[in-house]
Amino acid sequence: MDRRQLLLALLSTPLTAGLRARAEPVEPIVGLPCEGCEAAFDGRPYTLPTHARIALPGEAGDPLHLEGRVADRYGHARSGVIVYAYHTDRKGIYPPGDALTREARRHGRLRAWVRTDAEGMYRFQSIRPGSYPGRDVPEHIHMHVIEPGRFTYYIDDLVFTDDPKLTTAYIRDHDAGRGGSGIASPQRRDGVWQVRRDITLGLRIPGHPDSSLG
Repeated sequence: MDRRQLLLALLSTPLTAGLRARAEPVEPIVGLPCEGCEAAFDGRPYTLPTHARIALPGEAGDPLHLEGRVADRYGHARSGVIVYAYHTDRKGIYPPGDALTREARRHGRLRAWVRTDAEGMYRFQSIRPGSYPGRDVPEHIHMHVIEPGRFTYYIDDLVFTDDPKLTTAYIRDHDAGRGGSGIASPQRRDGVWQVRRDITLGLRIPGHPDSSLG
């Protein structure tokens, strides 16, 4: 390849190779209203692991490992399901990132995707997020599900039972059971918070055919 051909090849290669260049949802969004659901597609890698980091090494905060099992309404493990998660830094701020759309920029740079393995398991490494400054909102991790070729939707935020801001009133108003309960009891082992959040696909998601287990 001569210099001219090399230059043409470089100019024709997208800078976002390996990433989705725009927020163009393929799967229809259900469970509306869903503010910012399109952001789950912005920057999503084409190839996804079953284990990913939300916060990179060196991010300030207490280390946290999040895992869970994704199953259908009958309890059968579902492989190949995409789980998207994002959260604040330890100060309760969504730190600026390089997302391509306004909605995704609101999610900040602490965001990642995984694909469930053959046993339906997914895993994230991150830090424990902070609560919003000056507000009575508990620490939480936002989570979305993308069922390839079917639907995308948000599920109940992951919240922690040891958080003093997680009140009975907050649970009553926010624990809708979308995808199953998001209330988790973290355990600290060797300085790392261990948290589990299992997901039932479509559960109590309006517009999803498996919205009810009845």
